[in-house]
Amino acid sequence: NADVVMTDEGGLQLVEVIVWDPWLADPQDPQELQEGEVTVTYLTHACMELQLGGKKMIFDPWLTGPAFARGWWLLHEPPADSMERLCMADLIYISHMHSDHLSYPTLKSLSATRPDVPIYVGDTSRPVFWMLEKRQVKLTNINVVPFGIWQNIDEHLRFMILKDEVHPELDTCIIVEYKESWKADFIKNERKKLMNYKAQLVKSLQPKIYCPFAGYFVEAHPSDRYIKETNTKNKAEELNALIKKSAPGITTWTPKPGAVLDLALALMSPSRKAITDPPSGTNIYKDSWDFDLYVDELNRAITAEIFKHKSWIQFYYIWAGFKNYNLVVRVIETDEDFIPIANGYNYLVDFMDLSFPTQRPTREHPYEEIKNRIGVMRHVVKNGLLWDDLYIGFQNRLSREPDVYHHRFWNHFQTELPVTGPDWDLFLQQVPSYQRSAEPQGIQTESVSASTFLEKADCTVS
Repeated sequence: NADVVMTDEGGLQLVEVIVWDPWLADPQDPQELQEGEVTVTYLTHACMELQLGGKKMIFDPWLTGPAFARGWWLLHEPPADSMERLCMADLIYISHMHSDHLSYPTLKSLSATRPDVPIYVGDTSRPVFWMLEKRQVKLTNINVVPFGIWQNIDEHLRFMILKDEVHPELDTCIIVEYKESWKADFIKNERKKLMNYKAQLVKSLQPKIYCPFAGYFVEAHPSDRYIKETNTKNKAEELNALIKKSAPGITTWTPKPGAVLDLALALMSPSRKAITDPPSGTNIYKDSWDFDLYVDELNRAITAEIFKHKSWIQFYYIWAGFKNYNLVVRVIETDEDFIPIANGYNYLVDFMDLSFPTQRPTREHPYEEIKNRIGVMRHVVKNGLLWDDLYIGFQNRLSREPDVYHHRFWNHFQTELPVTGPDWDLFLQQVPSYQRSAEPQGIQTESVSASTFLEKADCTVS
């Protein structure tokens, strides 16, 4: 990098500009660690506890319930005292708003015991806790901190939150520094990269210890069996084996719930002594999930008053605010098996002018068909949620003509929807009273779900 400056003689001179990485600011002298002083305990998925001297820090606590509506469920059984550990934490870092990192069921349990626990998030363009008030979780000590600035906790411990380079508008990573002896950069959204790329990245960064986090979920719900069988994932063991092969000097760790890494021992000598595995007989993998509690909550949106009036479609997409893009989308409500419901909504949206035609336009246009499970789709619409629950949560099936990914469309519905949800009270006030009384109240239709779908005798837009 260079800049042009004027000399004292009135001439111009090219001057090299040195750009410092923010974590190089305010360097401190390294100090020796003692055994047991810094430990990392894996809890589940992306959640771990760092003990740093007298402080305990927990990352991305997802300890109960599903993520992405009902698409992801915990693979590992968290240690029995995980919630107690969370309540006793000195500070909590949450990397971003995706529900496998920001788990409202977990935070609801936390808030019942310790609502004032210090929680730190980065100042992302969309606030991490944009849904806090709507979810009615009473947390009173949320700290939104600027990127690239050291946050000093005590004389030895500080951390810095940085933008993630893959998703800078959404995701973050963190550098934790304790006695200037260790810098851990946890990049959260890289698991879908090829293993060779990860191995090369680890080799080039040359960390002392590498541990893959945040890939430990399973599509546990019976209706997602197809996804579970076909969504093959890279295994942490395979990645670590590849790293050991290409960079044998790097210690790798494939964590188990409750396993503890003693950093001082690991830095002294890469040996098994540095890692304490859970006691023999510990249940490592989850074998049951409380499906009904969470799925029934989603399906309660099916019978919401707004869906008795087909004009909700226009109201919702006008609220969403995406237009001036040549794409026509058909959205179809389905049952658990993605079979269209006989009296469910089936409608077109032309995002060129945000119109709702009854037939596809005659102009040349790309076309996308989205089949959504009715319970999740209506829950997303009713609450003004991002479409991650549908897309990342495996709750829809897509087909495209041509088969081209429309980044602008998906990016809008996954990151750029208004922070304030649709005003459905206003919508219902605007529905003419005669129309409300004239519309049928619905019939019942069988479905894979135990819930009863609200069907409409005359609601299909096709």
